[in-house]
Amino acid sequence: MEKNSETALETLETDVIIVGAGPIGLACGIACIQNNLRYEIIEKGALVNSLFNYPLNMTFFSTSERLEIGNVPFISHNPKPTRDEALEYYRRVAMHWKLNTRLYERVLTLEKNNEEFDVMTSRNRYHAKAVIIATGFYDIPNLMHIPGESLPKVHHYYKEPHNYYGQKLVVVGAANSAVDVALETWRKGAEVTMVVREGEIGSNVKYWVRPDIVNRIRDSEITAWFNSSLIAIREGEVDIQTPEGLITIPNDYVLAMTGYLPDFAFLKDAGIEIGKDEMHTPIHNSETMETNVSGLYLAGVVCGGLQTNKWFIENSRVHADKIITHLLETRIS
Repeated sequence: MEKNSETALETLETDVIIVGAGPIGLACGIACIQNNLRYEIIEKGALVNSLFNYPLNMTFFSTSERLEIGNVPFISHNPKPTRDEALEYYRRVAMHWKLNTRLYERVLTLEKNNEEFDVMTSRNRYHAKAVIIATGFYDIPNLMHIPGESLPKVHHYYKEPHNYYGQKLVVVGAANSAVDVALETWRKGAEVTMVVREGEIGSNVKYWVRPDIVNRIRDSEITAWFNSSLIAIREGEVDIQTPEGLITIPNDYVLAMTGYLPDFAFLKDAGIEIGKDEMHTPIHNSETMETNVSGLYLAGVVCGGLQTNKWFIENSRVHADKIITHLLETRIS
């Protein structure tokens, strides 16, 4: 991480700081442009960084028109676009709107002083009338907390199948990401065993994929242990607690597709209260998206806490307009 020299930095004045350059962060920037507001979009990684880190061959569940922002048409070869098509689309959106994106710049501190905000990053200091946090949830894996999880053979992110050819692979989970990984690696020559906590493949798995994985399991091409848990990982083998008892199987790699978490520590440091409900939902007004901190807003999937399947691009695009409308009514004249 780059370090600031505080004495050498001047403070950059703006109306709105947007943390996160995902699709919803970009939508918030577009809403600022449409309402003549000064803004900066700050992103610790690449443009739409989470999408960039998706598996190379991923196909979206949503159709292309439901992923559109900023009145820029999204044309894809098939109704459901691929990762590469989405990256190309959001690059075009950023260029079309000439969005102010400060990429590879990490927010270090976010403090409210005298009704406005001081934001320190790895490169700059900003002073803003409002802040929008649109950081998503893809950066922190939901750990299993079992022995051996820190071994190099354990991966919480998946990119492509080639390196798993000829390997004994355990895939943990039964949602879309786990099913995609199991099928793709099996087709590229991996010996795949799935470990599933539930009693069947998830009902929310993409409808055109679910029959495929069910058939592969039925035909014993992919092994699946249902109502089971991975409880220990060692070099060369793993332990699985199954309804039939504890089993140990040979293993080369573990792909733990157990989901991801919002950065709750960052939210708390900014003063946002986290609900005591099961999903740890950050406190915010669903009509204005404002948190318990006046002038500090949430947008996109981060609003759902652990319920990361509640908000998607298509149903959280409206957050941008809600936030800017409230800002213009209350904080910015």
